[in-house]
Amino acid sequence: MKKITAIVGIVVSSIYLLNFTVGIWELPDNLPIIGNLDEFAAATLLIASLKYFNIDLTSFLTRKKKEEEKDQVRKDK
Repeated sequence: MKKITAIVGIVVSSIYLLNFTVGIWELPDNLPIIGNLDEFAAATLLIASLKYFNIDLTSFLTRKKKEEEKDQVRKDK
């Protein structure tokens, strides 16, 4: 059941983010801050659904372990 939910999440969020309606259907996009929350929610759903299948789009945001060890050695000296 989780696998099906993750697949549905990927499909729904991808279609929503592709914006086939060219923004005409979505009037809230014209409101500052509030208009961007729906895209934020869709992107979050997409990232979480992909992470279920071990596709981590956020891995480039973290430091590698070797770099952290080098930084720790520099701090110790």
